[in-house]
Amino acid sequence: MPRRNATAAVIGAGDFIGSEIAKKFAAEGFSIFAGRRNGEKLAPLVKDIEAAGGEIHARSLDARKEEEVIAFLNDADKHAPLEVCIFNVGANVNFPILDTTERVFRKVWEMACYSGFLAGREAARLMLPRGGGKIFFTGATASLRGGSGFAAFASAKFGLRAVAQAMARELGPKNIHVAHLIIDSGVDTAWVRERREQLWGKEALDNPDLLMPPSSVADAYWQLYQQPKSAWTFEMEIRPFGEKW
Repeated sequence: MPRRNATAAVIGAGDFIGSEIAKKFAAEGFSIFAGRRNGEKLAPLVKDIEAAGGEIHARSLDARKEEEVIAFLNDADKHAPLEVCIFNVGANVNFPILDTTERVFRKVWEMACYSGFLAGREAARLMLPRGGGKIFFTGATASLRGGSGFAAFASAKFGLRAVAQAMARELGPKNIHVAHLIIDSGVDTAWVRERREQLWGKEALDNPDLLMPPSSVADAYWQLYQQPKSAWTFEMEIRPFGEKW
């Protein structure tokens, strides 16, 4: 494959969405820096990307720790100029409000909002001197709507959306494309399938097209990456054809 002299960093390179994003950008010639809390779990992703002829550097990363985020992105930029940074840390929890402890609320905010601010700020610090780059954030239905049991998650996702929006307005005129991708759907993962079956029974899994494949999310990010600066999207919403909204 043709190699670019550029790095794409994926913060929150989990087994599903994050891994598919990394694979997509690796297939397009980017060197990948992938980080997640337990770096050992990145071994299958490393194997897949290297088997396909791509390049990946996998790290353990606690995205809530400023010094780790700085070191991770600086190392990515030293390897090859950081052109894309995708923040994909998940923190989806559901608790009735009376069961939402102070610790849960604070930790969800740290994971889904504060760590996104750190990633976005440090990516911008590296991209601004070169006059260009892409910073993308993964959002959810909860970015726009606080559902029952989602006070902690929705408040954090609302906050992440606000961080992204403020960054887009500040950095867009400086040729840095900041975008927020709202995934208004259950993503096709083992956890989501198990939860749907518990809530609605086995028939809830009869139509596979009602769950979004992680590869479709990766394709949406690639579409954002390809947009000309004369027609940038700040916010893209994606959902399966049958999703009620």
